[in-house]
Amino acid sequence: MATVRKRTLPSGEVRWIADYADATGKRRAKQFERRKDADAYLVGVRGDLQRGIHVAPGASITVKEAGKLWLERAERDRLVTSTIRQYEDHLDLHIAPALGRMKLSELTTPRIHDFADEFLKTHSRVLARKVLTSLASIIDEAIRRGAASHNPARAVKLRAAHDEEKEGEEIEMPSKDELRAIVAAASGRWRPILITAVFTGMRGSELRGLKWEDVDLKGAVIKVRRRVDAWGTFGAPKTKAGKRDIPVPPMVANTLREWRIACPKGEANKLDLVFPSPSGGVLSHSCLLKDGFHPLQVTAGMVRLQNDRPVAKYGLHALRHAAVSLWIEQGFQPKRIQALAGHSSIKVTFDVYGKLFKTESEDQTAMSEIEARLLR
Repeated sequence: MATVRKRTLPSGEVRWIADYADATGKRRAKQFERRKDADAYLVGVRGDLQRGIHVAPGASITVKEAGKLWLERAERDRLVTSTIRQYEDHLDLHIAPALGRMKLSELTTPRIHDFADEFLKTHSRVLARKVLTSLASIIDEAIRRGAASHNPARAVKLRAAHDEEKEGEEIEMPSKDELRAIVAAASGRWRPILITAVFTGMRGSELRGLKWEDVDLKGAVIKVRRRVDAWGTFGAPKTKAGKRDIPVPPMVANTLREWRIACPKGEANKLDLVFPSPSGGVLSHSCLLKDGFHPLQVTAGMVRLQNDRPVAKYGLHALRHAAVSLWIEQGFQPKRIQALAGHSSIKVTFDVYGKLFKTESEDQTAMSEIEARLLR
């Protein structure tokens, strides 16, 4: 039975005790300065007990403890190493120092809002959104384990930057002339991977994880079935849609056909990778840039100044953008582009590449042609 009883302290002050039995039958009590607060607390407790989600404050764990349980779950789910490292950074560097000692039962939406406001003073909005997402996931895992009854972090939303601030932003990618220069300058062991990147739009992690069993030279198709992270760990593609088949033009098929003859085999390439490292293992992203793509750009004159020194103009992801822009120019339908790029949704395709689709003037011309055909 749940009751509210009055207690007078030796100092003469009055406290109100909310007394009840939890789901296990154990007596629980919480003290309040006002009777109405104790009554309100019991109303909430009764509702939580009926739904089977009540966690007594004394049985609650801390945010840091909940974070450790969350990381254990990520390990059991075999998330890629890079994702787990990112989660660890969110917990150890940002969440635990500010909220780690608080019990989940003490964590409120206003307190999390305060945490977010302070965080934004010294960190980017993008990182703040990621850290808040991790915090919400930590509490979700605690709820799943019966260590929390609700998730106050779910009510804390950080809006993205104003659309007006994003207007005018351009995707950084090579022009057609620069792409021609890349194709012309690419040579040696770097030519196959760069030519493939230009025409397939594959992510760097997908290129580095590509195996010969995924390449159908006769059918001129590359099957994306895996990726490799920064620590050389293989895993599924970045999204469910990342598992896809990409048709390739003759230049890519012929380049890979020639490279297959020269590519290291056997003990020198135990993983049977299409683009192995010089030592026969997984090619690192930094090696691909430092020894391959960046020097090629400098040689071809595609540079920008950094500290008064010429440095490579583009990162590898710029080739992915370039490939998608070529597909759009060719007239591929948005859903087809989404499939070829391995985007998780059509929204991602439009958010990133919306400005590259037909302009208003082209739409108007198309509408005029529709009218002409109808009334001809």
